[in-house]
Amino acid sequence: MKFALSSLSTAMIAVMLMGLSVPTFANTENGTQKGDKQSNGLNLSTLTDPITHKKVENSYPLEVSSFLSLEQAQDILLQVSPKLAANQAAIAASNYQTDALKTIDNPFVFAQVSANAYTLQEDIDLSTLKNGVINGVNNVGAGVGDVVGDIIPPTPNLPNFGELIGERLPDSYDFKRSGTRASVGVGVVWPVYTAGRTTTLTGLSEARTQETVADGILDKNELYNTLIERYFKAQLAIIAAYLRDDAYDTLQQTDHMAKRLFEEGFISRVDRLEAQSALANANSEAVNANNDARLAMIALQRLLRTDYRIKPTTPLFVSSRPLPDVNYFQDLALHHHPGLQKVAAKRAQAQQLHALSDTGHKPTVMLYGYGQLEEKPSWVAGVSASWKLWGGLDKTAALASSSAKIRQADLSEIEVSDNLLLLVEKNWHDVNNAQSRYQALQSNVDLSAEVLRLRRLGLQEGVNTTVEVVQSQTQYLKARTEQAQAANSYVQALAALMQSCGTPLAFNAYLNAADIRLPALYKE
Repeated sequence: MKFALSSLSTAMIAVMLMGLSVPTFANTENGTQKGDKQSNGLNLSTLTDPITHKKVENSYPLEVSSFLSLEQAQDILLQVSPKLAANQAAIAASNYQTDALKTIDNPFVFAQVSANAYTLQEDIDLSTLKNGVINGVNNVGAGVGDVVGDIIPPTPNLPNFGELIGERLPDSYDFKRSGTRASVGVGVVWPVYTAGRTTTLTGLSEARTQETVADGILDKNELYNTLIERYFKAQLAIIAAYLRDDAYDTLQQTDHMAKRLFEEGFISRVDRLEAQSALANANSEAVNANNDARLAMIALQRLLRTDYRIKPTTPLFVSSRPLPDVNYFQDLALHHHPGLQKVAAKRAQAQQLHALSDTGHKPTVMLYGYGQLEEKPSWVAGVSASWKLWGGLDKTAALASSSAKIRQADLSEIEVSDNLLLLVEKNWHDVNNAQSRYQALQSNVDLSAEVLRLRRLGLQEGVNTTVEVVQSQTQYLKARTEQAQAANSYVQALAALMQSCGTPLAFNAYLNAADIRLPALYKE
């Protein structure tokens, strides 16, 4: 083909990882799962993504051939897809959140250290206190004088003791103190009974992790289906370009023959011009088909994040054997589809919220203690229990809300199951229809090939015209192209069926068991 590259090329692309303890899928030899980056001896660094040219941290180079089978492309997709890497990071974050909540009811031990400096300064008014003292002393002195006067005659010119004392008391006092103080203490708080709130919170986080995992599986299955779509669309485009090139070569021969026959006077000038026009059209269509093939290969290249075109080596295929009964695939969907796993995770979250709402008026019991580490240490310890008597969220409304969410999840499971069963049946019929169409088109291919052979012989003998040869060539090209399209329809329908069952990799088993394989330009 005109666009084919003659040599095998390899390049290094960035494999995206999530973190120190998140397992990677990278293995440049066989694509199998391996342990974390410390255990598998990889030298992680920052590399440049070949598509966006952005820096990607925690990555390592991966050698990828430009000739890839479907299974090889699937292994590489797991390693280079940023969407899958982002999903793995989300799952890791959710798992870490669950681990963090598991220790929420453990004893909480804390240390407290304080150091401070202080200055206290105040002008204290003593006038009121002073007057009170003077009056008090005078009152006491008067009382004593009356009692003594009854016994002993009064003595003139005795001093006023209240005034004497008042003279010695100031009207105000300037108070000023400064210094430093340091203290060290250790305390502990232990929630010994939380009415199951901590367990419920942990269960809620685990249910959210399950939902994140289900979303990740949905994305991975969709990526598998996208890969198959682009991989075999590229293969179909390559076949179409090859057929157009082949038709162009055949029409070149027809044009050369028409030229000779015209020069020898066996055909008219009109026949000669029609041969030239058909050749020009064939050339234009061949160029367009080659461009379409390049575009399809670039789409595959973008998905696998290489800076060169990927050339598929797995051919289009069709199996002549009938599929198992539709009930078999419907059972697979009900047991394996991640959409149902997501609904189950939603229901588990609603159940945990219901349990949490039910603890609204139950007590929380805590042990506590605190001690200061000084020359003369002091400490305090005790137990406390608290109840919510009124206020906050309405427990009845909260329980009703969580019950409604549980019912919503149950009804959603029924709806999702119904839609899955219908989708599986639709895809199952699409596979069977594509299989029947491919087999029916085989007779058209055989018939058009024989007609073309006879028309070309007739042109040499002067029995047929160039127009008839061109028409026969067009019919043959159309029959082979339609059959290749039917094979691609079979492949795409089979991939959709496997995705709707939640088992996208089961596609590979049907691929390996297929008994009809179309020619492939590129070989492993």
